[in-house]
Amino acid sequence: MRSFPRGLLLVAMVWGGFLAAVGRAEEAKGFPGTPSTWNGFARYDFEVQGKPVLVVAPTTAAAGRPWVWHGEFFGHKPAPDIALLKEGFHVVYLKVPDMLGSPKAVGHWNDCYAEMTTKYGLAPKVALVGLSRGGLYCYNWAIANPDKVACIYADAPVCDFKSWPGGKGKGPGSPRDWKLVLEQWGFRDDAEAVAYKGNPVDNLKPLAEAKVPLLHVFGDADEVVPWEENTGLVAERYKALGGSIELIRKPGVKHHPHGLEDSTPIVEFIRKHSAGGGKD
Repeated sequence: MRSFPRGLLLVAMVWGGFLAAVGRAEEAKGFPGTPSTWNGFARYDFEVQGKPVLVVAPTTAAAGRPWVWHGEFFGHKPAPDIALLKEGFHVVYLKVPDMLGSPKAVGHWNDCYAEMTTKYGLAPKVALVGLSRGGLYCYNWAIANPDKVACIYADAPVCDFKSWPGGKGKGPGSPRDWKLVLEQWGFRDDAEAVAYKGNPVDNLKPLAEAKVPLLHVFGDADEVVPWEENTGLVAERYKALGGSIELIRKPGVKHHPHGLEDSTPIVEFIRKHSAGGGKD
């Protein structure tokens, strides 16, 4: 039998192991499930621990494989997502409706994050997008995982369930969704829910200590999610904790429409604070 010099054999073994590792890494980045297209980009629908997930992939991933993760209402006002996809970001949405950012929802988000970052190689820090009630999902998960958050863009966000759906302040609330709050958190009655001190407005210190940058877009005539009880309190308290928050006020605008006519400030904020900063 022909023998090879030991040095060459060692080099071959190391090189072979490297190629195998690269192959596994590339294979891990492919997404399973049902393929389709979304605004010209590849979309994949599958499940993580029994919960529906969708991923929209860029044509070419940016350095560091940055991603944005929606709390709710994926596809509404999609201009920022489309712009970021063009710059190499992935877009992710985990469908856990009616959980309103409860501890159970945070647990499902933990499962999704683990799979996105380990199995599919997305960046260890994610940009969160919290639109309306999506704010509860994004903020509650971020507060539990501040080291995993690149930044938070919140649009007319719910930051205190007493404000919405509770309707304990200026807004009318939503009795149907308030019932969900009681069920999801396991509160015995309204009084226990109102006394709860774990809402985002009460629990910003972990984010400030992790130096997570925030951007809030809001209408100052919001009749559904009054900005003073949500964005206003977050801004006041986050600044007092030494945190960084940018505010874009839309004078005279109610809860709708969301977003901005020109989404450039949103895109630039997410790009600035995310892995790779978009394509090289």
